[in-house]
Amino acid sequence: MPRIVVVGGSLGGLLVANLLHRAGHDVIVLERASAPLDGRGAGIVTHPALLEALHQAGVSISADLGIAVQDRVALDVRGDVIACLSLPQVLTSWSRLYAILKAALPAERYLTGMGLERVDQTASGAVVHAAEQTFEASLVIASDGLRSTVRRQFAPEATPVYAGYVAWRGVCDESALSALTLSTVFDHFGFGLPDGEQIIGYPVTGANDQSSRGERRYNFVWYRPAHSEAALAALLTDADGVHYPQGIPPHKIDERHVRAMRNAANELLAPQFAEIIEETAQPFLQPIFDMASTAIAFGRVALMGDASFVARPHVGMGVTKAAIDAMALVDCINAAGASPDALLRYEALRLVPGNAVVNRGRVLGRYLQTYGSTNAGRAERDVNQVLRDTAIVPEDSTNANVLAAQGG
Repeated sequence: MPRIVVVGGSLGGLLVANLLHRAGHDVIVLERASAPLDGRGAGIVTHPALLEALHQAGVSISADLGIAVQDRVALDVRGDVIACLSLPQVLTSWSRLYAILKAALPAERYLTGMGLERVDQTASGAVVHAAEQTFEASLVIASDGLRSTVRRQFAPEATPVYAGYVAWRGVCDESALSALTLSTVFDHFGFGLPDGEQIIGYPVTGANDQSSRGERRYNFVWYRPAHSEAALAALLTDADGVHYPQGIPPHKIDERHVRAMRNAANELLAPQFAEIIEETAQPFLQPIFDMASTAIAFGRVALMGDASFVARPHVGMGVTKAAIDAMALVDCINAAGASPDALLRYEALRLVPGNAVVNRGRVLGRYLQTYGSTNAGRAERDVNQVLRDTAIVPEDSTNANVLAAQGG
């Protein structure tokens, strides 16, 4: 049986590996990290395509997948509700999805400590070199993220482009919050729109996937300007002067930046959001990038998920996009075998939608880049439109590929 090697064992890699395994293919996942990934990430908005991929992967979709919210609310700086929109959704966490997908894949098919060195191709297959070992494969699927080693080898021209702002992120325990915050925002998908910035938040499961009242957590994402490369570099430099250009570990963030962020929250945000941020023990920092590819199939190698396209988080569908990629890949491999033709079919399905979702993210984030510019160049922002457009599937989407092409 032809072997398929998946490079990258995060959510996208686990999704495609589980789908391939369930379809009867010989698949193995190579993950660079040696330690478990289950403590990483924060909140995730679920969508029908993601739920479909989980179903196809054999994962039981139960009530404990996440927390259901019924509506969205926007708060002004005083903490008053200035807009509301009914929009039922289920919010889950990165750790929850990782745990259920990891458990669904046989343990022997997930190898850790496998840092990729390179991929060689021959007329009949590929050889993956990782951690001084070699793995023969009929196909190689790269799901190794924004800084993909595979993409750097096969498409070095496709590089991340900094958008000029960052996201402060984190989660805090429900039990730490006041009655005001619990009664006005905790059970909602919340929004705050200070000038030139944006914060969103929503409830997620707590420790050990607890979903009962009092045991949950609230996840926030606060977009803040850092227009220059120098400003970004300062945020990614720790108190000892060590710079982390690929992303700074949360515990290495200079406490001066954390305190400045908390102080700004007290000045700019609703008191409910300021409290959530103050009660978050370990906020982390995410620079916002765009990354688009002009090709995602290279003989027996294909890119998927964040290795192929990265859209700004306003779209709220990074994991769902990876799920659609995974389903398309498996459909094409089932139809054409583990062959270059299967990957060309996959590219034909996913190249245009991938670029479309990146463009949609740019549109949703344009206000943060143009605030402070001349009136002619400034993007306007309407609170009701922000509530309608953030992290949603366009209403006229009828299938997975159309969904992705229109921003899903």
